[in-house]
Amino acid sequence: MTTGTDETLAAEVNKIALVDRHDVYQDAFPTRNPTDALRIAVADELSAVSGVDKKLIYPGLAWTNTLDKGDLLLAVPRLRVKGASPADLASKWASEFPAQPLIKPPESDGINIRFFANPQVFIPLVLKQVLTLREQYGLNPKEGLRDSGDPSKGKKRVIVEFSSPNIAKEFHVGHLRSTIIGGFLSHLLAGEGYEVVRMNYLGDWGRQYGLLAIGWRRYGNEDAFQQDPIKHLFDIYVKISADFKPEDDAYKAAKKRGEDTSVLESQGLLGEAKAYFKSMEDGDKDAINLWRRFRDLSIEKYKQSYARLNVSFTDYSGESQVRQESMELAESILKEKGVCEIDEGATIIDFRKHGAPKLEVAIIRNRNGTSNYLLRDIGAAIQRLDTYNPDKMIYVVMSEQAVHLLRLFKILDLMGGRYAELSKKMQHITYGKVMGMSTRKGTVKFLTDILNDVGESMHEVMRNNEAKYSQVEEPEKVADILGISSIVVQDFSGKRINNYPFDLARMTSFEGDTGPYLQYAHARLCSILRKVTLTNEELLQADFSLLHESHAIDLVRLMSQYPDMVIQTVKTLEPTTILTYLFRLTHQLSSSYDVLRVVGAAEGHNVTVARAALYEAARQVIHNGMSLLGLNPVDR
Repeated sequence: MTTGTDETLAAEVNKIALVDRHDVYQDAFPTRNPTDALRIAVADELSAVSGVDKKLIYPGLAWTNTLDKGDLLLAVPRLRVKGASPADLASKWASEFPAQPLIKPPESDGINIRFFANPQVFIPLVLKQVLTLREQYGLNPKEGLRDSGDPSKGKKRVIVEFSSPNIAKEFHVGHLRSTIIGGFLSHLLAGEGYEVVRMNYLGDWGRQYGLLAIGWRRYGNEDAFQQDPIKHLFDIYVKISADFKPEDDAYKAAKKRGEDTSVLESQGLLGEAKAYFKSMEDGDKDAINLWRRFRDLSIEKYKQSYARLNVSFTDYSGESQVRQESMELAESILKEKGVCEIDEGATIIDFRKHGAPKLEVAIIRNRNGTSNYLLRDIGAAIQRLDTYNPDKMIYVVMSEQAVHLLRLFKILDLMGGRYAELSKKMQHITYGKVMGMSTRKGTVKFLTDILNDVGESMHEVMRNNEAKYSQVEEPEKVADILGISSIVVQDFSGKRINNYPFDLARMTSFEGDTGPYLQYAHARLCSILRKVTLTNEELLQADFSLLHESHAIDLVRLMSQYPDMVIQTVKTLEPTTILTYLFRLTHQLSSSYDVLRVVGAAEGHNVTVARAALYEAARQVIHNGMSLLGLNPVDR
C-alpha cells in the first residue's frame, strides 16, 4: 500500500480528533484497524475519568461475541483498582464518560462497561478504510517487521514445513490436511509482513526407499512410470510391501521378544533394502540417478495438484537433502556432551537420563551405519539454521508425530548454544484425523482422487439448477474450485485438533455453512454490483449518512471486526476463527438483502450508491477472508 494511501487514511482518522498513537499504544494501528480507533478514543477518555493509566486500559478493551453486547467491552476487575467494587466503578465511570464523536454514551452492566460506536462517524471510517485498502484490509504488514517503527531492519523470517508426502507412498488425508493448513498459515503470516519460507520436506530417503528400488527391479515398467509416475511407484510399493510382510512380521516379533535381530536385518528383502540404502548414502551413481528420476517426476506431478489447492512452495527439500556432514556435526556435539551412547552397535539417546522420561529411548544411527529419520531431521534443522537463520520454525504435522518432534526439539536443546536457541523457536502445529475418507471409487490413495471426485460431485450439484448453470463460464473449472472450497471449509470448520467425518454430500451442499455456500455469498454480491456501474471513486464519495438502517449499521460493525479476527488468528494459528467470522458476516448479509435493496432502490440514486458501497465493502472483506484461507473466490 502506498504512502499516499496511508496518508489519506490517516487524514480520515484525524478528522475524528485521533492521530496515529503508536508512541503511546504500541499495538494500535487505527489507519488499518478501525476498532483500534475506538480503543484509542475509549482509553484516552476513560483514563481521564478514572485516573487509570491508558496503557492498562487499552489492552483490556476486548471485542464482543455478539453485536448486542457492544463493539468493545471492558471488564473492570482487569484494571485491579483498589478501594471500590468493580460494579460501582463501572457505573461511576460510565456515567462520567464525556461526549465523544466516535463513541455513544457507554453502558455499565454489572462489572463490565459496554461501548458502542457512533454509526454517523464510524460507518464512513470503516467503509472508506475497506474500499481504500482493498486486498490489504485486515492485514497489518508491520506485524512481521523486526521493528514496526523501522522497516529498514527487515522482516522476521518464518519457515513453515508442510504437506511433506512420501515418494511412492499414498498421499493420504493426513498430508492433505497438512497441505491446506500449512498453505493457510503461509498466506496468513505473509499477509502480516513476515518473510515466509514454504518448505515441502519430502520423504524421499531411507530404508523404505531402498525397498522401493528393489520393487522397481521386480515390477517396474517404464511406460507405466512415464504415464503416471506417482501411481506406478505406489503400485510397485504395494507389491513389494506384500512380498516383504512375512519378513517384516518376523523381524518385529523378534524385536518385541528382545532377541538379536542382526541376522534377520542382513538377509532377505530387509537385507537387500538396507544394503541398497547404504549404497545410496555411499553415493553409488546408478542408485542416485534412479532416485533422482523418481523424485523429480513425482515433484512435477505433485505441483499440478498443489496448484489446484492454491498452494506453492519456496523449497522442495527432503530427507535426501540432509548432508552427511550436518548429521556428523550433530553426532559429534551429542557425543562430546555425553548425550548419545552406543547400544548393540546402534547410536541411541536415552532421554530418561536427560530429564525427559516420557520420551524414552530413541535410535539416531542404525547399527549398519546408516542414518535414520530422527538423525536426518536433526541435520535438516542445522542446515535450516545455517541457510535461513529463522525467527520461527513451524512443523505442520499430524498428532501421531508429536513424540518424534518432542525428541527433535529436546535433542537440539541438549546440544546447547545456538541449537538450544533454535529449539525455543520451533513449534509443532498438529491436527486430528479425518474419519471414513473414501471416494466413490473406493479407498483414497492419491490427492487427485479426492480432488477429482469432489469436483465431479460439485459439477452434478451445479447441473441441478439449469438456469444458473447456463450462465457460468467454464463450469468444469468453477466446479473444481467449488469442490476444493468444500474440502477446505469442512476441514476448517472446527479446531485443528478435532477429528471429523468426511461427508461428501454435506460438504458439497449449498445449504448450511459450507464451502459452496460461502462461494455463493461472494458470487451474489458480485452479481448485485455488476448491475450498478459505479467506479470505486464514486463509491468512496457516497453519502454514508444514508446508511441508517440497523441492518446496514450491523453489517459495518461486523466488517470492522475483521482485522481483530486476523490478529487473534495470528496468535492461535486456528483457521476456524476466520471461517466462523465469514459465516457470521454472510448470515448478516442474507438478512439484509430484502431490506437494503440496491438495484431500483425506491429511496433514489444516492441511496443506491451508498448501499452499493456497503455491499462492495462486504464483498471485499469476504474475498480477503477467503483468500487468506487459500480459497479462490468465484464471481458467478
